Amino acid sequence: MASSVSEPGIGLVVGLGNPGPRYAGNRHNVGVMVLDELARRIDAGRPANRFGGTYREARGPAGKLGLLAPQTFMNDSGRSVGPAAGSLRLVPAQILVIHDEIDLPFGDVRGKRGGGSGGHNGLRSVEQGLGSREFLRIRVGIGRQPAEFGGDEAAWVLANFSEPRQEVQSLIDRAVVLAQAAVDDGIDAAIATHHARPPGARARGRAERRAEAGSGEGPVHADPDPADDDQ
Repeated sequence: MASSVSEPGIGLVVGLGNPGPRYAGNRHNVGVMVLDELARRIDAGRPANRFGGTYREARGPAGKLGLLAPQTFMNDSGRSVGPAAGSLRLVPAQILVIHDEIDLPFGDVRGKRGGGSGGHNGLRSVEQGLGSREFLRIRVGIGRQPAEFGGDEAAWVLANFSEPRQEVQSLIDRAVVLAQAAVDDGIDAAIATHHARPPGARARGRAERRAEAGSGEGPVHADPDPADDDQ
């Protein structure tokens, strides 16, 4: 399915991270990991040095689709994304940025349209480079550091994943699927599909709570169904 007429098609996908082998396996580089896997799956062209980053092209529903990994270091990502957007004549709503997100548990992947940076320096720089917050995002959950980690937030995101390799790959795969859906169908349709609970999840939750109440293990709670403010 192609993007809706009212929604401009995505023309640039950006994976945030830091350049070089020293940072390649860091949690902070998961955006680049997802971008690389997306490029492989859609058979993007050979990488070239453009816009202060590594740039590839493929064909998307809206025409040419650029894939960009800034090489400016995370905190200066906007110095790569801004020129790319200008050269490709894209508005912010046509740019999808994939990034790590400590405010999501490890394994969660969420889409988002616009919003603030949430303390993420890469997003802040992209906002400055584009002069707008209205770009699209894929938030890849890495979770916050546990108490036993013994370091601060910066050390956590700049450390390699400690989770099992297959779980990290599963995280990357889920992010690629959501990114592909956003490119193919638009971010709103992708969010509606991939943020939805699996069929029967609410009913199973109610049944589990009834079983717990019946066994005397805990109180019965109403089934929560809060609005997802990440959308």
